[in-house]
Order: sequence, then C-alpha cells, then structure tokens
Amino acid sequence: TLRMLVPALLVLLFCLRGRAGLSPHFLQQPEDLVVLLGDEARLPCALGAYWGLVQWTKDGLALGGERDLPGWSRYWISGNAASGQHDLHIRPVEIEDQASYECQATQAGLRSRRAQLHVLVPPEAPQVLGGPFVSLVAGVPANVTCRSRGDARPTPELLWFRDGVRLDGATFRQTLLKEGTTGSVESILSLTPSSHDDGAILVCRARSQALPAGKDTAITLSLQYPPVVTLSAEPQTVQEGEKVTFLCQATAQPPVTGYRWAKGGSPVLGARGPMLEVVADASFLTAPVSCEVSNAVGSANRSTALDVRFGPILQAKPKPLSVDVGEDASFSCVWRGNPLPRVTWTRRGDAQVLASGPTLRLLAVGPEDAGDYVCRAGPGLSGLRGGAAEARLTVNAPPVVTALHSAPAFLRGPARLQCLVFASPAPEAVVWSWDEGFLTAGSRGRFLVETFPAPEGRGGQGPGLISVLHISGTQESDFSRGFNCTARNRLGEGGTQVSLGRRDLLPAVRIVAGVAAVAMTLLMAVTGVALCCWRHGKASASFSKQKNLVRIPGSSNGSSSRGPEEETGSSKDQGPIVHTDHGDLALDEDGALETKDPTNGYYKVRGVSPPTSPDSCVTSLQLKSPGIFNLP
Repeated sequence: TLRMLVPALLVLLFCLRGRAGLSPHFLQQPEDLVVLLGDEARLPCALGAYWGLVQWTKDGLALGGERDLPGWSRYWISGNAASGQHDLHIRPVEIEDQASYECQATQAGLRSRRAQLHVLVPPEAPQVLGGPFVSLVAGVPANVTCRSRGDARPTPELLWFRDGVRLDGATFRQTLLKEGTTGSVESILSLTPSSHDDGAILVCRARSQALPAGKDTAITLSLQYPPVVTLSAEPQTVQEGEKVTFLCQATAQPPVTGYRWAKGGSPVLGARGPMLEVVADASFLTAPVSCEVSNAVGSANRSTALDVRFGPILQAKPKPLSVDVGEDASFSCVWRGNPLPRVTWTRRGDAQVLASGPTLRLLAVGPEDAGDYVCRAGPGLSGLRGGAAEARLTVNAPPVVTALHSAPAFLRGPARLQCLVFASPAPEAVVWSWDEGFLTAGSRGRFLVETFPAPEGRGGQGPGLISVLHISGTQESDFSRGFNCTARNRLGEGGTQVSLGRRDLLPAVRIVAGVAAVAMTLLMAVTGVALCCWRHGKASASFSKQKNLVRIPGSSNGSSSRGPEEETGSSKDQGPIVHTDHGDLALDEDGALETKDPTNGYYKVRGVSPPTSPDSCVTSLQLKSPGIFNLP
C-alpha cells in the first residue's frame, strides 16, 4: 500500500504547486559541444519544480532513466537529482558518439533543446610519395605528392614548407568515400628543380581544428640524370653474312642498371651487356639496331643502321591479271637489293627480253598473249644471287570447245559423248543439242548431261570443263546425226560437233562359232572311226585286264558308271565289277560296250558290238545338235 501511496502523493504535490503558480521548468539546457576524440564530454541539464523521471535521448533513442545508464558503459548521469541536476557524461568520446542529444522530463512533458555533439579527429602524419628521398632530374618539371589518409575530422589542410617558409604553387585535392565522408586528401607540389636544390629538405604539414599545430613529414631532394648514350658499329659497311660488333657506351647518375638491345623495334633476346655481335643480313639496312641504357631515374637509347651489301630480294610479287581481248595488260614487281638490281621481263619458255624495269605493259592483248610472264632480277655484286617471280596473264575470250574421243557404241546399248571446254570468264552454260532438242544439265528422256572440272590447260586459257552426254538405249538415228556441244560466256560462243560411232561385232561372232562347229564335227568323225576300229581289235581280250572299273547293270546302287575318283573306291561298297583291257569302253544297260565319254557329257559316244568280221568297221554318225554328235 505504501508503494501505491507514493505516486499519489507526488501527483497531489504537483497539483498543489501548480495551483500555487510553480510549474516544472528548465534551469539549464544542453548546448552544442565540440570535443576531441578520446576526451570527456559533459552535457548539462537542470530542472526546477520537478521531481519526476528524467531521461536523455541520443538521436531520438532513449538512453534510460537510471543514473548509471545500464547498457551504455561510457555514459552516466551526474548531479543532485533532488535539486534537479541531471548532467550527461561520456568518456572517452568515440566517433560514434557524434549525435544529437536531448534532456526530457517525461512526467512533465518537457524537452530541452537539441544539443549537437561534434567529435574532432586529429590528422595523422602525411605521407610523401617516393620519400624520404625523392629523386628528381635537373631541369625536368616534376610533381611531388603529399597525401593524408584516415578519418580526420574536420578535413585537414596540407601545406608545403622549405626552410620554414611556406611554398606556393601546390594543388589541393580530396577524395570522398561513398558515405560522403572524407576518404583522403592530397597536395601536389609542382616544381622544376635546379642543381641548387640537391639535398634540399621539403616539409609537408597536415593541420586542422583538431590539431592546430599539425603534423609534419620531411623529404630530401636528390638530383639525378638519365644515361647519356653513344652507339657504334664495327665495321659499318659489310657484306651479307659477315659479322658485326656493336658497342654501347653510357654515363649516368646513379650508375647504369641495365642494357636492352632491339632490332627494328623488336627486342634481341639474350642480349644484356654493352656489346652485341650479329651476322649481317639485308634486314639490317632498314631495321636499325638500338641500345637502351637504364638507371634508377630513367633511360636513354641510340640507334644505328648498317650499310649491308646483299643480292636481290623480292619485295612485291607481280599479280595475276585477267583482261578481255583487245585491252592492255600491265604487270609490276619490286626487287630490293644493295646495290639496286637490274630487273627484266620475259615470257616463260622464251629468252627474249620484253621490257626492263619494274613494269611490263602489253598493248591490245590477244589469245596468243595468254601465258606466264617472268620478272627477273639479275645478280648484284659478284657472288650474290639473282631471283625470279612469275605471274599469269589470262585473256578473256569466247570459249574454245574441243570434241574428246568417244568409244563406239552398240545399237540399243549405252553411249557416252564428251567435249572439253576452256573459257575465261567461265562459261555461263554448256549445251548439248541434236535434231529434236537440247540439254544443259540433268536428264531428258534417254539423255543425261554431267559436267566435271577438267585438268588445267595451256597457261591463260582459263578454267576447263568436261561435259559428258550419256545416251541410254541407242537408236539407229543416233549413229547418223551429229551432236553439238556449245559453250557461251559474255564474250561470245564456241562449239563443236561430236559424232557417235557404231560398234557391231555380232556377225564376227557367228563366223567364229561356225568355224569352230565344223572343226569339232571333223574331229569327232575321225575320233569315232578310230574308236570303232580300236574296239574291234580288242574285242577278244579278257575283261579282267580292263584298267577302269565298270558297273554291271543291276548293281547294288543302280549306277552304270563312275568318275575316276569313284573307280579307286573300296569294292565292298559297290556292285559286281569286271575288268577289261578296253580302258575307254564300258557296258551299257543292254550289255553292250559303251565308249567312255572324255568330254564329261558334252559329246556322247557309244560303241557297238564287235562285228563278226574283223574287216568290218562301220560307224554311223548321227547329228543331234550343232556341235553335238551321237555314235549309235
């Protein structure tokens, strides 16, 4: 109950004083304050006629009503609360303490004016680029840069001093961070030093409100000069292939640190000292050798070219030309040499000199002028080589069409006709024509046209084509008519006629077959008579002496005869076998002797029973078919 009475009594007291004319009010309010980083800040606040809760805010954020401000280790409230003193203390001050602060009497609804706390950050010692010893070149304008970094507040100014006297002519520049705060500031001092400035001491001072005395950084000037170079070659005039020595000499302060050699602007790999040895060639005449010498403050170079004697070198080749009939043609080529070579023009395969100098001009050319032209450079000094270059002249003219050999064809068989076309410019079309039509490409009825690139012809004739006309199923009319092969370009037309030869070998085949049949007939007749007589003379011989095996009709496998391979088989797999001395005779199914067929069935020769009379040897011949005869 006591706790509930205390607030009620305070409210009653407040009301009684209000009636008596006393109301809460500020006796002292906080003011804007500037404090150095790391120092203590004190913001005063005093209230009259108020004993309620007092609190401070930072940028609108309440710090709390307790005196020790829990959660804010560097913040506290001091003073006699009974007398209305509520001062805010911050120690040590840091950058994040820079803010707007307000003292509030919450129960009375009172707020003080806003007090801004500014935190000053002193600048660090500036940095001079290239210090503490800055090398300058006498007589050469130079810039010396002094830079201050960090979170200095406010932004420091940078000043230059020499022997305690401020120097003018410096340029000030500052860089801002993304948040808008200062990132860095720099001051650039421009000067042209002289020899009297060697050893001079310059001071760059950074100062601000946070550090009025400033902080200094000193540098010492050191005057130096780049190398002074001389370059010589020994010998200066040489023949191609001879050795040359280059010597590079230099004076410098500080001493030389390195050598670099180049030829025509390209570095010479592996060359680092003051001497260079090379083998001279034609390139040294136009690509000078240079020597670059460096030291700590700069570099300098010198170059020299050699007088190299060399033979002709082709610098610009003649280009192929393509011109129309009647127009002029002009070739040019450039040869380089020391001394300059003599240039002549000839036609390939002809020793006649057409012109001298770098240009050849042909007037009103014709087809006969087409070919390859040679630009020749004669040898220079004794022992030096010459050279030659060619270019082709193509004369544009109407196409030249030539018939190629075509093989004769059979009637109703395939045929092939060919023509060769050379033309420049290339023909627009190659056309085959005959009585009832024409064809450029593809097929039409019995006709098909194909075109192929041809091997290169005589120089300047232009590209070649072979056009082929295929005929399937030739007819009588194809052998009696002419086929025209025609080509056309923008300059005209050319053509030729191609005929189809006939090939008929069928009568010759018949003659050869007839002669062979007659010869075979005579041969068989003589053979038949001889066999008949021979069989009659051997009829009385014993069959056991026969060398060949003969199957008796009615044998186990029913076969009447076997080939030579079967005759040597085992007898237990065969029927009854008899022997006879007549190696060319066998028994037929009727028991008669049959002549063994030496033609394997192409001719069938049969023997007859031996005649009763030794003198009778009669054979009748019967013609079965052409080339096949039977002996009954």
